[in-house]
Amino acid sequence: MKVLHFYRTYHPDTFGGIEQVIRQLAVGTARLGVDAEVLTLTRKQGDLELELEGHKVHRVIQSFEIASTGFSWRALSRFRELANSADIIHYHFPWPFMDLMHLFCGIRKPTIVTYHSDIVRQKFLEKVYQPLRHWFLNDVDRIVATSPNYLSSSPVLNRYRDKTEVITYGLDKDIYPQPSPELIAKWQQRFAGRFFLFVGVLRYYKGLHILLEAVAGTDMPVLIVGNGPEEAALKRQARDLNLDNVHFLGALPEEDKVALLSLCYGVVFPSHLRSEAFGISLLEGAMYAKPMISSEIGTGTSYVNVADETGVVVPPDDVPALRAAMVRLWDKPALAAQMGQFAQKRYQTIFTSEMMARNYVRLYVDVISGNTREP
Repeated sequence: MKVLHFYRTYHPDTFGGIEQVIRQLAVGTARLGVDAEVLTLTRKQGDLELELEGHKVHRVIQSFEIASTGFSWRALSRFRELANSADIIHYHFPWPFMDLMHLFCGIRKPTIVTYHSDIVRQKFLEKVYQPLRHWFLNDVDRIVATSPNYLSSSPVLNRYRDKTEVITYGLDKDIYPQPSPELIAKWQQRFAGRFFLFVGVLRYYKGLHILLEAVAGTDMPVLIVGNGPEEAALKRQARDLNLDNVHFLGALPEEDKVALLSLCYGVVFPSHLRSEAFGISLLEGAMYAKPMISSEIGTGTSYVNVADETGVVVPPDDVPALRAAMVRLWDKPALAAQMGQFAQKRYQTIFTSEMMARNYVRLYVDVISGNTREP
């Protein structure tokens, strides 16, 4: 079975949560006999055809971008070519250009779409996009929501409940690098003692401005791994607040990230808007047996982090509540360790890559065998 994944960005250009999910899917389903390929856009010159961890990555040059949506003239012919040889096309939503490709290429192959997130911020453009989105989601064979929380809270998904099912994200710890003892020692020497960790792209919805206010006047160290459009503003805020306990480490290699996940006291994830649909770095924290702190925003974050079981869940955009949650875990190491163990057990029970891969292969087979589209 050949599956074509189509999304706007992918490794090695970018390392966001959706890219990680596609990677885990490609590697996990390959173990079950699936030939996975990924088509994506790139801004970089050089080799456009790659092989990563056993799956092919086809890249086409991005022509231009409008409202964070990449477009590519070359993608039209390349997508049609790759789609013709695929048994099923796996779209990753949202990306309006993808909807247009589905329309312009007249796709009649079996199709599924993983619905990673609603469009939250761009209200006007979202209204303009609605007719195309409705046509696209109505035309695909099946839609996958990534958590029961998101399915129940998304007004868009509610419209397509009869063709939507939940397959949650999963991670395979074995494909993460194992940090060397020397690397572990380097980070232990640099940050001796306990610290909270945030990992992610520094975007507007991540709530990091709330986190900075929450740790002002405390001595709890916080390490922030990642870069992004909010980085400069966040560093200015940290300087204004005189935060010598907050450390911006920038984007780090995967081995360093794993080292810090292994060493941290807990994972803090203050995303305060629905643009945060799941939180892969939360799930990575659970995988490494870390207690978590997150906000209740009606999405998958509260499916990963169960309040008072795997960590603490606070109201969004609530500085005192976030500070209290961090202090609570900081002052109660036994509770923090217990929550971390519960988090890891929940990961092993629900969120493994093997489970995700098996569920998607079942869905692929179901959609292909039940597809009745006319050529």
